[in-house]
Amino acid sequence: MAAIDAALTGLEGDFDAGLAFERAQFMAMLDTPQRAALIHVFQAERRAARVLDGPAARPVEHIGIVGGGTMGAGIATACLLAGLPVTLAERDDSAASRARDTVTDMLAGSVKRGKITAVRRDALLESFTATSKTAALASADLVIEAVFESMEVKAEVFATLDRVCKPGAILATNTSYLDVNAIAAATSRPGDVLGLHFFSPAHVMRLLEVVVADATKPDVVATGFDLARRLRKVAVRAGVCDGFIGNRILSRTRAAVDHMVLDGASPFQVDRALVAFGLAMGPFAVADLAGLDIGYMTRQRKAPTRDPRERVPEWGDRLHDMGRLGRKTVRGHYIYDADSPKGRPDPEVEALIEAERAARGITPRDFDDAQIVDRYMAAMIDEAARILDEGIAAHPRDIDLVLIHGYGFPRWRGGPMHHADRIGLDQILETITTAASEDAFFWSPAPLLARMAADGSTFDTLNRKEAP
Repeated sequence: MAAIDAALTGLEGDFDAGLAFERAQFMAMLDTPQRAALIHVFQAERRAARVLDGPAARPVEHIGIVGGGTMGAGIATACLLAGLPVTLAERDDSAASRARDTVTDMLAGSVKRGKITAVRRDALLESFTATSKTAALASADLVIEAVFESMEVKAEVFATLDRVCKPGAILATNTSYLDVNAIAAATSRPGDVLGLHFFSPAHVMRLLEVVVADATKPDVVATGFDLARRLRKVAVRAGVCDGFIGNRILSRTRAAVDHMVLDGASPFQVDRALVAFGLAMGPFAVADLAGLDIGYMTRQRKAPTRDPRERVPEWGDRLHDMGRLGRKTVRGHYIYDADSPKGRPDPEVEALIEAERAARGITPRDFDDAQIVDRYMAAMIDEAARILDEGIAAHPRDIDLVLIHGYGFPRWRGGPMHHADRIGLDQILETITTAASEDAFFWSPAPLLARMAADGSTFDTLNRKEAP
């Protein structure tokens, strides 16, 4: 808008006055938090893309994929668009045929968006094979597993790949949460195993978490980053934990907003407040998009080891039991139909929540939008500080990139760690301390955050500690 104002000013007045106005506009924008945030992200992306000294990547000229659902097909499409031949293995001929159709549709979408020509699409499809025979992956240099999120299923797949794939082939899992060390243990070559966590739709989303397991060899890590470069993705190194960087933070922030909803906030108010803050979508709309069965399965997986002090709402399970899984079933937290294809709030959801409050003896209270944003951000930053302290992420700026490129965090705020520095870590700690009076278990501050708030340091200080 400032550029348009400058152009109009130059047309309406004399040239020198137009230049002076343009310069004044530029200097005003230079002195804004948005400028500082955007430059921070710009530099973080270039540091992430920098090739560090170390072993060379292994040659990769043929990609194998196991699983042809939305994620597997998206990964296949991303690799094809990068000029890599792909062989995709499914459980039977019918599933393989559906996978080929999905990839064809995705490439057609690229044609429609003007990314490739129809001639290019046809050529790419000639380098794509969908099969029901796992043995067809024997010549692949790197195989990416994208099957159901079950340790038992994934371990079986990797044991098979261990037998089928050639020596030196890299075996990668696209798991979102599961233990990559345990998956690697299903093979006789754990050094050749790593996580490559793509984000859906994989041929569009730029983020790739490269998950390094305990035994992953350095040249295998280098190959993961080299593949990300070839796919034109932003790669971030992550350690092994439940959810790695992005989904671990997502779990914590979702718990924070669930608690607020239990205590009186509306899920639709939460979404509106966070979209107004700058998020691409609110957490409940995101859950509808991903599918409420994903959250349900995660809760079921964690239930046996859950601390009894943890507050876990049950209305999400009720929605799942009712078959309301989000957009794919046209009802979740929102209703999706011809009148509101992007969704409209469903009053039945609020009725379920009110019933649970009553059953738990909770007297609902009001939250204003600022409180919702403050607690959401405090939970995000606190969990990020734990991830840093544990070495799951190497730098605060890596966490910024994960949230921006994988989770719709506003680029103009610079990511959560940059945002925390701007508003002050003491302010974040104050929000946590206030919330801890209601739930001391959930709102126990991360030791790193407490230390940094006490000594006045910043996350940017941690970014600058590395050698150039």
